[in-house]
Amino acid sequence: MRVFVTGATGFIGSALVKELIAAGHQVTGVYRSEEKAPALAAAGAEVYRGSIDDPDGLKDGAARSDGVVHLAFNHDFSQFMANCETDRRVISALGSVLAGSDRPLIVTSGTAIAKVPPGELAKEDAPRVTSSDFPRAASEEAAADAAAAHGVNVSVVRLPQVHDPERQGLISPWIGIAREKGVFAYVGNGHNRWPAAHILDVARLYRLAIERAESGAIYNAVAEEGVAARDIAETIGRRLKLPVKSVAAEEAPAYFGWLAHLAARDMPASSEQTRKKLGWRPTGPTLIADLERLPLSAG
Repeated sequence: MRVFVTGATGFIGSALVKELIAAGHQVTGVYRSEEKAPALAAAGAEVYRGSIDDPDGLKDGAARSDGVVHLAFNHDFSQFMANCETDRRVISALGSVLAGSDRPLIVTSGTAIAKVPPGELAKEDAPRVTSSDFPRAASEEAAADAAAAHGVNVSVVRLPQVHDPERQGLISPWIGIAREKGVFAYVGNGHNRWPAAHILDVARLYRLAIERAESGAIYNAVAEEGVAARDIAETIGRRLKLPVKSVAAEEAPAYFGWLAHLAARDMPASSEQTRKKLGWRPTGPTLIADLERLPLSAG
């Protein structure tokens, strides 16, 4: 299969390119910065210059593929809503060239999209929130629109905190905030949980998802259903020799900034359905194990 991968030079994309090529697939990887192209080519991928800021510019590469994995996303959270709407336009553009075929489109979302009662696990078949509730839902709305309007074979991978020893999803900016403030804080009792999965397990799930190409499927890339915020804070604080403390909910915005709306949120998630459908069995290190190997220069 020739797979077109957006975000191919990113954290997950780089791992996915290697995973796909090792499994015998041909990969066309999108790059934006010229300095990223040599590493992508060295991994064995065909390089394709493109950007999510130019959705139409991605169409030719997608049209020449047997399937598309869309991973690219602008992680500048100061303009989060605008970035989510950009993602909506990109998904629409990619879907437009796959219409009328059975070629799969894999869209990326997050486990926090699921609408579940407090304390319950977010499962794959849970209803999702709308983009007016949480902007990131725009990606799944676009996927649903592509399927309904154009019959695109689209499925969704919902991500937790994806980690290795150097990067850990939203925990990485949390570390940056802590280093700037000189203290690692969590909200309240810190019992709120974040799901997690190792980067190599997540890359394998994307490969399985595009090989299966089940239209309408939702996959939760979750290895650990929920890791407590306090455990995360205490592990990183000890590793980086930063004091750890609890802050009240009303103090969270001053400390966390844009991350405050998620810092106290309990959002455990299950991948039971995903594991049954894909035969996916995560084997990578746990989040805490990777945090224990956090480089002292992290942040």
